[in-house]
Amino acid sequence: MPNLKDIRRRISTVEKTQQITRAMRMVAGAKLRRAQEAIESARPYAERMRETLQEVAQATRDVEHPLLEVRDVRAVELLVVTSDRGLCGAFNSNVIKAAQRAIGERSDCALTITTAGKKGRDFFRRGYADALGDNYPQQGWVAYGQAAQIAAAVSGRYAEGSSDAVVLVYSEFVSAVTQTPRVVTLLPLATQGEESEAAEKLPYEIEPSPEKLLATLIPKAVEVEIFRALLENQAGEHAARMAAMESATRNTEELIESLTLQYNRARQAAITKELVEIVSGAEAL
Repeated sequence: MPNLKDIRRRISTVEKTQQITRAMRMVAGAKLRRAQEAIESARPYAERMRETLQEVAQATRDVEHPLLEVRDVRAVELLVVTSDRGLCGAFNSNVIKAAQRAIGERSDCALTITTAGKKGRDFFRRGYADALGDNYPQQGWVAYGQAAQIAAAVSGRYAEGSSDAVVLVYSEFVSAVTQTPRVVTLLPLATQGEESEAAEKLPYEIEPSPEKLLATLIPKAVEVEIFRALLENQAGEHAARMAAMESATRNTEELIESLTLQYNRARQAAITKELVEIVSGAEAL
């Protein structure tokens, strides 16, 4: 049995750990509110961007664009979005598992893995080093400029034929306790939606032309999709970290209770031993 000094030292260590986890939970909760507001504001814009693209593309079916071209898939680029930091439970591992399933489904294709986040980069460096492409660390708060940079790179490779499909893997923020990995085809852009009279006959005229509108709208749609994925990942990371730190704080509380009980028992045993020794000494005299 450990002595009283060792138990006191361990209790002190666990209490310090509890202070850290409690502080990290509060910080993650504050960041989550801001991140949740950001993604909830971005979702309607991203959805409306997709709807507008479908409307214009369906009304002008003869318009061609490199990012709309559907080809036989021989080379796939996987864009995996994870966090730079850990201590967020299974958040990153769930995204990586979804990416591995996507890789397995396309095992007959040439593979390129582009990562946004250090955790994904570190994992794929171990098992898929030959397939690794660019990496985009998520330093600080997500900015639209970062999404535009990633979109320009993956769109350029798709347009020049280096890849025949771009697959986006990220974690969708559902709630503070639920984050769902998603695997979506980013390129070629899907412009075929449900047929409707509004899509066949647009209630407005496009100036200067549908071709020029699509030339601007399509690259912007790719940027918005990636920006949304980065925001979803950001909100999910803070939510997962807050949940993980809350669980860690509860575990430290239980451990402190257990150690305190162990300390009291050891202390009581030491007191009883001393009393027995005193009584035995007195009887011997």
